[in-house]
Amino acid sequence: MTYQEAAAKYRENPTPEVLEEQVQALVSELTLKEKIYMLSGHTVAQTSRDAVKTGRAYNVSSLPAGGCRRLGIPPVKFTDGPRGVVMGNSTCFPSAALRASTFDPSLEYRIGTAIAKEAIAQDANLFAGVCINLARNPRWGRTQESYGEDPFVLGEFGNALAKAVQDKGVIACVKHFALNSMEDLRFYVDVHIDDRSLHEVYLPHFRKCVDGGALSIMGAYNRYEEYHCCESKKLLTDILRKEWGFDGFVMSDFVWGVYNAEHSLRAGLDLEMMFTMKYSEANIRKCLNKGLINPEHLDQANANIIRTLLRLEPDIVPQERTVIGCSAHRALALEAAEKGMVLLENNGLLPLSTDNSLVVCGSFADVANTGDHGSSRVYDRKIVTPYQGLKKVFADVTLAGCSDEGLKKKEDPVLPDNASVVGTAADIAVVCAGFDYRTEGEYFVNTSYKINEKPKNAGGDRLSLRLSRDDTTLIKELKRAGKKVIVVLYSGSAILIDEWKDFADAIIMNYYSGCEGGTALAHLLTGQANFSGRLPFTVAQKESDYPDFKFIGQRPYVIDYGYYHGYTLLDKVGKQPAYPFGYGLSYTTYEITDAAVCLKTPECSAEAAEVETSGQNPASPEVVVTCRVANTGSVSGAEVVQVYIGSKDAQPAPDESYARGPVPESDRPIRLLKGFARVELEAGETRDVTITIPADELRFWQRGEWILDKSYVVYVGKNAADLAAVGEITF
Repeated sequence: MTYQEAAAKYRENPTPEVLEEQVQALVSELTLKEKIYMLSGHTVAQTSRDAVKTGRAYNVSSLPAGGCRRLGIPPVKFTDGPRGVVMGNSTCFPSAALRASTFDPSLEYRIGTAIAKEAIAQDANLFAGVCINLARNPRWGRTQESYGEDPFVLGEFGNALAKAVQDKGVIACVKHFALNSMEDLRFYVDVHIDDRSLHEVYLPHFRKCVDGGALSIMGAYNRYEEYHCCESKKLLTDILRKEWGFDGFVMSDFVWGVYNAEHSLRAGLDLEMMFTMKYSEANIRKCLNKGLINPEHLDQANANIIRTLLRLEPDIVPQERTVIGCSAHRALALEAAEKGMVLLENNGLLPLSTDNSLVVCGSFADVANTGDHGSSRVYDRKIVTPYQGLKKVFADVTLAGCSDEGLKKKEDPVLPDNASVVGTAADIAVVCAGFDYRTEGEYFVNTSYKINEKPKNAGGDRLSLRLSRDDTTLIKELKRAGKKVIVVLYSGSAILIDEWKDFADAIIMNYYSGCEGGTALAHLLTGQANFSGRLPFTVAQKESDYPDFKFIGQRPYVIDYGYYHGYTLLDKVGKQPAYPFGYGLSYTTYEITDAAVCLKTPECSAEAAEVETSGQNPASPEVVVTCRVANTGSVSGAEVVQVYIGSKDAQPAPDESYARGPVPESDRPIRLLKGFARVELEAGETRDVTITIPADELRFWQRGEWILDKSYVVYVGKNAADLAAVGEITF
């Protein structure tokens, strides 16, 4: 029996029974040495060659793991993400945080299709860019790689990306399982959490991806109640396999994910990445000889990998290398950037006339700031900066900020003095400020720093959620000099703006907007495109409004993850945000009217839903929400209709401390996002919208099982702070 023969038999009769027959037949053909070889990465020589050839140390080409040449079993060939394919010079799409702001999973599916094509063209069969860790606090340095603070949004977007990739035959790897919501301490922190918070807040998006068919999961570095996640039987076997029915394979996070071969194999970790370290032949033979593991552990891990390969890999359609960075993919990146940037403030200045004179200034005025320089970095050769994008549209544009040329010569950006910037004749200043790979992102530097003494250019978690003193001073001085000021913010998540908000005429959440970010900014500022992005996180009034966070200087390295965070926390304690979850302005206006709700019955039929939630029990009752959306302005645009649902038993917190830790199982959040629809409308157009929500989405974890409350209140609106109750449903 060879892999090719097994694949052919399964393609002739693609049933679960035939698949399992072929998997077991192949496992039985493997020798012990081959079985051990199948369970780890083999990238040392290749990585060294790539580093010498290109000067890049990581994932220049696909990273192989496992495989058996004798039987024709291909290796798993890994590429990272999620801004695009890390290998070669691929298309740099906007960060996942920006893509979540589109509230358009169908767009995410198209991006996933493009990513899969570029992965295949560069000889990869696994894409590990489905990052769905929850941003419980915007200090987390890798918020840019994920989809924000809300489990529902995380699940919808992660599932869309995973489905798209796998529809092209590429294995989707969903990461990091689980509770990985901080960066500097990722190797050391021990997360403590009650089962209710675990199942309701930190795991439902992973389950949605598993239910949707994702075939690979990456274990996280952090500990979960004293066990490393890659050694947690509760996570990898009890929940993932037994409770959810996952039958793909689980891989470790790279290099530092596995500490003990026995513990990881017994817990259910199938593949050690990216080098063979703890899963070496010597270690595993020793474990077998001592009876610490059984041959069945190896057989099961091999079966999980082979099963996944047989399902997808033979169906991969080869792609020409011309697809990498092609014009169609760049156009898709531009579309995402235009739909995802969020207009936070506009004091009547925007849109601009192309006759306006501009000065483009700040740390990222002419800098290719596409985000983190760690494992998610995409080496796109052509990044359109704000200055480059704006000078194509405006006749009078002056650069008075940092440029890539300056950065190539110096480690730190050198800004012109404020007097020279303020003194330009331009009427309008575009200030490009915020963060980059030096101040947030993946963290690899030493672990001995004290709080507020973090190593320079280290990335990792953000010590502050505010702009630097230099950026704040520049904004204020430009305004005092009589200029109109547009602030363009770079980050993966919330930036607090109270210090300088009154000095800005317009504020734009730019995120890390990808290879065509500068073009998108120009189109949006001039009204060639209309702002339609909505925040996938909450911008609070102050840093203390977010859940507690820990840094390396704060020992012991134990943190309790409570039940509430983001908008659910502010709702519960009655605090107002600076900008609520789901918020965003437009150049036009919208009205949502005639909202109604019912349980789906023959008397209450509905058209096919605008948004469908995958992976749910098809026999589950459905909540059907209908409304009319009108564009009441003079230009086309897109509104995002948002449906929130809360148990009728929900009560405000008796005090703030109550909502910052584990809460009783009987406690209920005020409301939770459970559905949304992005609605494209021409000026003056009205559309009917239907959003269908399986009742399973409304369940709470109580006494070790999922339950429905008796009654719920349904809210419809434009964001988490602009909602109207439209009715009740009773089960």
